[in-house]
Amino acid sequence: MKKLLLLPIILLAFAACKKEENPETFSEAALQDKMTAIDGTEMSFKDVLEQYKTKPIVIDVWASWCPDCIKGMPKLQALQEQFPDVVYLFLSYDKTPESWREGIDKYGVKGEHYLIGSEWKGGAFSEAINLDWIPRYMVVDSEGKIALFRAIEADDEKLIATLNTIK
Repeated sequence: MKKLLLLPIILLAFAACKKEENPETFSEAALQDKMTAIDGTEMSFKDVLEQYKTKPIVIDVWASWCPDCIKGMPKLQALQEQFPDVVYLFLSYDKTPESWREGIDKYGVKGEHYLIGSEWKGGAFSEAINLDWIPRYMVVDSEGKIALFRAIEADDEKLIATLNTIK
């Protein structure tokens, strides 16, 4: 009998400790993380999102030193052609502002650009999105809700289906 009573308690504790796999919103810590715009202006991620709040957003977490990010650029450019009315928000984990700006120019990355202020490992933004790989794509709908939490290819069927759904 005691074992039967203990089982629901253990299951409840496990469920409470598990991170939410696909949250609808960003955590407060992620929203407060600092980002730097191309012009050097620093702002919170919340303020970055606020600028585009009535439009769907594709977030591309990348870095100019990332081979998979660079290899994926043609797929991303094809996505941009397929969905031209979407905001493309590039959040970079480059190590310096100079390498970040050079990478944007070198690879012809078109969209809105911000350098993430916190570290990849242990930083508020990366922790909030369970970042384990870049490139990482997310979709935020026009109401500011996370419509797609994770894709690692710009031609991912879930990414395209999500964009078709939230148009």
